[in-house]
Amino acid sequence: MRLDKLLSNMGFGTRKEVKILMKKGSVRVNEVAVKDAALHVDTVKDEVTVLGQKVVYKEFMYLMMNKPQGVLSATEDKRDQTVIDLLDEEYNIFEMFPVGRLDKDTEGFLLLTNDGKLAHNLLSPKKGVPKTYYAHIEGIVTEEDTKQFTEGVTLDDGYETKPGQLRILKSADISEIELTITEGKYHQVKRMFEAVGKQVVYLKRLSMGPLSLDETLALGSYRELTEEELQQLMQISGK
Repeated sequence: MRLDKLLSNMGFGTRKEVKILMKKGSVRVNEVAVKDAALHVDTVKDEVTVLGQKVVYKEFMYLMMNKPQGVLSATEDKRDQTVIDLLDEEYNIFEMFPVGRLDKDTEGFLLLTNDGKLAHNLLSPKKGVPKTYYAHIEGIVTEEDTKQFTEGVTLDDGYETKPGQLRILKSADISEIELTITEGKYHQVKRMFEAVGKQVVYLKRLSMGPLSLDETLALGSYRELTEEELQQLMQISGK
């Protein structure tokens, strides 16, 4: 990759600004000052530093976020705050986007990346990547509901859902459940419960595929995926 493109991609300024850094002798490749912006470097083997700071090249970025309520799963919005607005400026260069959606009033696990191929694979209906949710339900959830979810329910628009695994944690006026589904229809969890005459009053996504929400993440915070998590993700997405 051209040296000026590498440094620009990694947030060291525009190509023009990068060239100014080079003229000042601030850029070194394998400990040698370089002023040729067109120099091609090996992003794996060559060591590039700017003002003594080592440049670690990353083409793709993968973040796990604990999405809070009231924030949109979108890249931009004129009225409401989005999950991208929660990211530090250093991630702007990656042009991140959320993989799938969580409703504005839903919280929990959300994956953000700039890897379009991985996102497409994870969201593909053919992959059937499981997603698990924890919810509070207004109404007594019964074993009959569990049976219906296992067979699939008919949504308000006539769509027949694929089977869902419903686990009752507490059956009461406000029940507590966990539900695993392999689809991502609009407001699907809420509409599935509406199909059996009940209402979701609190919803949190716990996991997506092999990845579970890091419970140490406060609402609105995030972290990069570990190497192990990334490998698990690559395996299930077939990338």
